[in-house]
Amino acid sequence: MKISKPEIRTVNITRYIQPFREGGSLPGLVDADDGFSYVIKFRGAGQGKKALVAELIGGELARFLGLRMPEMVFANLSVDFGRMEPDEEIQDLLRFSEGTNLGVHFLNGAITFDANVDVIQAEEASKIVWLDALLMNVDRTARNTNMLIWHKELWLIDHGASLYFHHSWDNWQEQMHKPFVQIKDHVLLKKATQVREIDRSYKGLFTREHIAAILDVVPDEWLVEEGRTLTAAEVRAVYVNFLVGRLAESEVFLKQIEHERENSI
Repeated sequence: MKISKPEIRTVNITRYIQPFREGGSLPGLVDADDGFSYVIKFRGAGQGKKALVAELIGGELARFLGLRMPEMVFANLSVDFGRMEPDEEIQDLLRFSEGTNLGVHFLNGAITFDANVDVIQAEEASKIVWLDALLMNVDRTARNTNMLIWHKELWLIDHGASLYFHHSWDNWQEQMHKPFVQIKDHVLLKKATQVREIDRSYKGLFTREHIAAILDVVPDEWLVEEGRTLTAAEVRAVYVNFLVGRLAESEVFLKQIEHERENSI
């Protein structure tokens, strides 16, 4: 299967509609100059640019597995855009987010996935659990599933809490080899009965070349940090090496998934 380099469009934000206050980083609903509405993850929010990087990587890797992800775009926020915003908290957020942010296509009318009501097949559940264990995504729990039902289909949103090793770069190699114990709280864990089959069938798609192609589209400005000596290219290499290393040792997180499933049944 040939996987091409992601093509991320660029749009300009034209109107700020409303915040989603249930999100810890205060994402917002906006209109853009292409005529569509987007949920924006702002670079000036609490987790900063790292959440945008994790969102882009996680979303594009989900597509490798054939999982549904809304289209992501680079969303430009112009200087002084928030000057007329009456809410001081949002005004500050917009001011600190000037430049390139990440937008996710707004799925109008979508409802939050409910594990007690919505039916999901074992294969799809296993893909999601496998991917979240690879990415060390701590935010797919019953409290906050980060999944939507839209037109009777399951869509993934918000991978911003993945790859949390990048909040402390000094130990990324140590984190690469660790099991993912938080998988015990995954909302789909009990239904993920085919993770080994998913690992055998799909791990081969997650090549160094394909992962590097995703990192290539991440803007340099999201990767370079004040006070850190790593260049954008060096940061990209860390992400690629981390993911390639975890894939090579997928047995570690597969066993963790199976162990937690046994404890939960």
